[in-house]
Amino acid sequence: MSECRHCHTKLNVTFVDLGVAPPSNSYLSKTDILNSELYYPLRVLVCEHCWLVQTHDFVSADKMFEDEYAYFSSTSTSWLMHAEHYSEMIVNRLNLNKNSFVIELASNDGYLLKNFINKKIPCLGIEPSLGTANAAKKLGIDVISEFFTEKLSNEILSSHRKANLIIGNNVFAHVPDINDFTRGMKNILAPDGTITLEFPHLLNLLKYNQFDTIYHEHFSYLSLTSTISIFREFGLKVFDVEQIETHGGSLRVYGCHYEDSRNIKKTVSDCLSTEEEFGLTKINTYISFQSKINQIKNNFLGFLVDSAASGKKVAAYGAAAKGNTLLNFSGIKTDLIDFVSDASEAKQGKYLPGSHIPIYSPSILNDAVLDYLVILPWNLSEEISSQLGFLKNKGVKFVTAIPNLRIF
Repeated sequence: MSECRHCHTKLNVTFVDLGVAPPSNSYLSKTDILNSELYYPLRVLVCEHCWLVQTHDFVSADKMFEDEYAYFSSTSTSWLMHAEHYSEMIVNRLNLNKNSFVIELASNDGYLLKNFINKKIPCLGIEPSLGTANAAKKLGIDVISEFFTEKLSNEILSSHRKANLIIGNNVFAHVPDINDFTRGMKNILAPDGTITLEFPHLLNLLKYNQFDTIYHEHFSYLSLTSTISIFREFGLKVFDVEQIETHGGSLRVYGCHYEDSRNIKKTVSDCLSTEEEFGLTKINTYISFQSKINQIKNNFLGFLVDSAASGKKVAAYGAAAKGNTLLNFSGIKTDLIDFVSDASEAKQGKYLPGSHIPIYSPSILNDAVLDYLVILPWNLSEEISSQLGFLKNKGVKFVTAIPNLRIF
């Protein structure tokens, strides 16, 4: 029996069971697809004490975020815009300047910190994946290529200084030892410093059937309720929260030391009330979810099988991790989807894990004869369908599978 990775309560309730799958960001070369792939259970449980939703069996982090880790944040124009808007907002809100110090945990390819560099605000990135870390260094960003831990936080204090701002965008859910990670943040936060964390909101996962955001790289699925519990345990408090649109609906939480004089805003109590009213502190809310996602899988698979039977050509766009969860849970291979196109050069020429669907440059869409294009990163469907408007003129229909099958 496993224990909650935060409060160590015995975990008895399964939230989602997606069978077995390879890590969603482990893209394959031509040589790789000739060899055996490693598959791991993808099962998620819920803690009835602190309400942290978490993977049961997981892959070690260094197996997933190695040198060839292929997720580059800068490939999404909407994400770059989001980062730029955040940077403007937080610099003004905290009055950051050349005497401040900013640390981003999981700084990826420098998509965000470059905005602070442009404002001449000293910053440091922590990024374990060498491929993305090197891209950030080329932008003039100081990067430590290691996983962030409490131990590393002590090393940072000896080589740098405490941070006025600690940023963590879509990383809090990715750490296997969430307690150690939180202790590390507490350790390097200046006395009057601020932490901002962004992560997909568990409430939206449930409300909009976003089961494809479940993959091995996500060790936790967070609510404000569980985040406050974790922060409080290690001397931090959440004093503000915003609901933002990224990744199908996320939270941006603002944290500080528990003894900080800043008052807790009404936004926090409002969000907690919304979570309670939705049922995030009731076990039946979680137990009923599996049947909903089984229906989504069956509807999507039925559409693809019917398309193949009637001779329709189907391809996909966006070699996203969430797409791999959907494809592997549904058992989809190249007999149902010919190929996937993606703007990331790091993924082009490779194959999706599990399904072995080949990944090509979006330029292939110029001449491809298609009937349907499945947009796997549904959270970017408006951006992508707008960019690929020329396909509409050729009679191609776009498809998304989540929250429900949509053909448009």
